[in-house]
Amino acid sequence: MSKIIISSGIRGAHAIYDRVEKKWKEAMDKYGANQEVAFPNTGYYLPIIYGMTGFPVKKLEDMKVVLDKCKELIPPVPQENVHLPYLGPGLDAGMAAFFAEECEEAIRYIDDPDFYLPAEDPDESHQWLGAADDIIMRKRGVEFVDGTAPGFAAILGAAPSSEIAAKIALELQQKNLYVFMASGDKGTCFADQLVEAGVQIGWNTRLVPFGPDVSATIFAIGFATRAAMSFGGVQPGDFRKILMYNKDRVFAFAMTLGTVTDEWYANGAGAINYGFPVIADTDIPEILPTGICTYEHVVSNIPHDQIVAKAIEVRGLKVTVTEVPVPVAYGPAFEGERVRGEDIYSEMGGGRTPAVELVQMKDMNDIEDGKVEVVGQNLKDIEAGTKLPLAILVEVAGRKMQEDFEPILERQIHHLINYAQGAMHIGQRDIAWVRIAKQAVDKGFGLEHIGSILHAKLHQDFGSILDKVQVTVYTEQDKVEELTTQARGIYKTRDERVEGMTDEGVETYYSCTLCQSFAPTHVCMISPERTGLCGAYNWLDCKASFEINPTGPNQPVEKGNCVDERLGRFEGVDAFVQQASRQKVEGYNFYSIMEEPMTTCGCCECIAAVLPMCNGIMTVDRDYKGETPCGMKFTTLAGTIGGGVSSPGFVGHSKYYITQRKFIKAEGGLLRMIWMPKRLKEEIADRLQKAGEEMGVPDFMDKIADETVGITEEEILPWLEEKGHPALTMDPIM
Repeated sequence: MSKIIISSGIRGAHAIYDRVEKKWKEAMDKYGANQEVAFPNTGYYLPIIYGMTGFPVKKLEDMKVVLDKCKELIPPVPQENVHLPYLGPGLDAGMAAFFAEECEEAIRYIDDPDFYLPAEDPDESHQWLGAADDIIMRKRGVEFVDGTAPGFAAILGAAPSSEIAAKIALELQQKNLYVFMASGDKGTCFADQLVEAGVQIGWNTRLVPFGPDVSATIFAIGFATRAAMSFGGVQPGDFRKILMYNKDRVFAFAMTLGTVTDEWYANGAGAINYGFPVIADTDIPEILPTGICTYEHVVSNIPHDQIVAKAIEVRGLKVTVTEVPVPVAYGPAFEGERVRGEDIYSEMGGGRTPAVELVQMKDMNDIEDGKVEVVGQNLKDIEAGTKLPLAILVEVAGRKMQEDFEPILERQIHHLINYAQGAMHIGQRDIAWVRIAKQAVDKGFGLEHIGSILHAKLHQDFGSILDKVQVTVYTEQDKVEELTTQARGIYKTRDERVEGMTDEGVETYYSCTLCQSFAPTHVCMISPERTGLCGAYNWLDCKASFEINPTGPNQPVEKGNCVDERLGRFEGVDAFVQQASRQKVEGYNFYSIMEEPMTTCGCCECIAAVLPMCNGIMTVDRDYKGETPCGMKFTTLAGTIGGGVSSPGFVGHSKYYITQRKFIKAEGGLLRMIWMPKRLKEEIADRLQKAGEEMGVPDFMDKIADETVGITEEEILPWLEEKGHPALTMDPIM
């Protein structure tokens, strides 16, 4: 381990500690010992400190314990003429630097609460986003589970020019990596350079500007720490498991661009604790032997046109990039890109013009594989700003293709088009909305490339069931209207087919273990009347997934003998759950919230909780950030039960499941629902209204309280009594 690097890192840790101790004392004098501290809307206190030590920092006075620990961890700077074992002390100094910087950033949230923008993307007045709240982290965590995000790059500093910065960022995006940005060099930051180059930054493009100072590095490391606790089931204080989890599962690396300061060295030493190597563009000392990291620890003097490839090699990342025949960059990193205002070349759908999408199964002889046709005007035929009607017809054939797979393939159109840089797609079916950017058209992008994308990616992702894919893009008004009428009839038939299925009508359910890399004991079981907790998978989706990948996360499970019809307990399901959870979970009940409910992962859309005073239940979705009548926000609920455990009185579920017939059937079903966020209620209003009519309570939706009524049981109970909510007269839920 390089003495130069470790000496610099230890000096940096001392400097960080001294600065933060001073800020802490000033904050104590100004705000007092009982001043609450936190990163907004996160359930893990200051996550690095909490994860490594198990100590929750809740108030300013709690920081004294942490700063004392920092002082204990940071060793003296090695003397020039003395050679000692440097590895352990150097890594300790790096961790102490993280602890101190977390305290520093928490104090910043008190001193300047508007410094960081609590959103996914910057706005014109706020560039820095600060700590990712739990909603963002769980949403993005799914991408680390399913492989669409193989890892992240934590960038400190700035490139020599905005053009070089943009090229590095684009290459990282094309490898599907997230980019977490902090600090600067020579008065500028990497994020500043991307903005200057016209690159969109934010969570939606995977280019995340955490903060302008080196201390903002802790937001990237905190993200990794929270992943281990939130999804990996690692308990706070089990520092070894958190570090091993990150080394083995969160494939990240640090990239330094510019002059490496002592404080950068300290943060680099901290990152090495996690197995995250450092790759530098400057000529700093190297640490080439392996040990803590998978391969080398510090690699330096890498040219900018090689630095991304070298970082991926040193971290041991396995990145799969599919070449798609389009003239623009392509990959999941561009899915969140927005095409707005002056950037729009053409817009289709979105209420401006009609737009529709349809996937249809055909006989093998009826279509030609790879045929892409544009019927009507193409982008090169129109002036910038022209709006076009749009219909996308994808015809597929395959020996293993089934009609049930059509909506699954159709759902892929959304993200596959969005993966193209300069193309934006929103909605689905007959409410699709597409925008194409001027920059994409300048590079030669046309509507035929939508067909090229769908042909290439559907073959790649669904090759086991597809032999032929043919795409026709219509921009003629009458053709679009004709296909829209045809598509609406097909949509109606599909919906009726899925709605008509029951749990009793099938002998096979499907498992989903996709989230086990984050929640090792969680086993999701999906039936016709219970969609997956994440809302992304229903029974037909899992059936298709198994056809596509027989060894994948969605396995058929013979439900076997029914042990308890009311609770929804099945011998075959229990046997599978025991095996898939490695004997950590003996089994669970499908239809109950009170008696051994299904395990919950961190990716659930909603969490339901019992409200005993009101004799009912509430549910809250991850987009709602406020307080709830159970006394916990969504983030707290998810942090408590989201690690793959069965928690009586709580259960994770999808939005769609709320109105499915088996929703907590054992406790009386949907009639127990007494509170949910107003926005969620509006989102599922049509289904709620239909369910209320089926239950014989046509005004049921109006009897459900929301945050406008109250956020405590005491506040909502009189309102429920006034409305005559049926839950109040049902048998006691507890």
